[in-house]
Amino acid sequence: MAVPTYDKFIEPVLRFLATRPEGALVREVREAAAEMLGLDEQQRAEVITSGQLTYQNRTGWAHDRLKRAGLSQSLSRGKWCLTPAGMSWVASHPQPMTELEVSHFACDFNGVKLSKLADAVALDPQPESIEDDELARSSPDDRLEQALNEIRESVAEELLENLLQVSPARFEVIVLDVLHRLGYGGHRGDLQRVGGTGDGGIDGIISLDKLGLEKVYVQAKRWKGTVG
Repeated sequence: MAVPTYDKFIEPVLRFLATRPEGALVREVREAAAEMLGLDEQQRAEVITSGQLTYQNRTGWAHDRLKRAGLSQSLSRGKWCLTPAGMSWVASHPQPMTELEVSHFACDFNGVKLSKLADAVALDPQPESIEDDELARSSPDDRLEQALNEIRESVAEELLENLLQVSPARFEVIVLDVLHRLGYGGHRGDLQRVGGTGDGGIDGIISLDKLGLEKVYVQAKRWKGTVG
């Protein structure tokens, strides 16, 4: 099971910090949030693209939203503490947060600058749309990773489309270029195309040593549709 989205960490972070009015170390908050959410070993071991543990990253973004809402603050590097407003909010809301309250903290304070805590006031209490709400529930790191994946898929699709459209002669050159980039042959000249064009493929010979005694014979075909 995947690690919950960062908005699910907001209440655990808030409730735990309320039990530590003097403040708590970030690592303590992370572990407390993981415990409160019931994360198993596999979930705790999950990492994002940067290599950071996912649950630790999402704990940080949950606290970011609480800071923007004026409910928490960073006392010093590595230590978080609720503000008086945060303690007051917890005291007046002993029951579990509703989905609307979670959405409020996750969505409505993104535009608040942290340089001025007094500016941390509610914006529109309702998300503009379901799509905006879902977007706000994804941490910036999650959105970045999703965007990178979409870019990779788009580039791969565009590259495949272009490869299917180039001439057979151009396709042969591209295949040899790719093989050279993969480390075959000391120089580009060590990769030679042999035979003719017209069948949509390539017959090539790669010399792996300077004397040309060790060779690799290559045949690659370009299929215009799916196989199978």
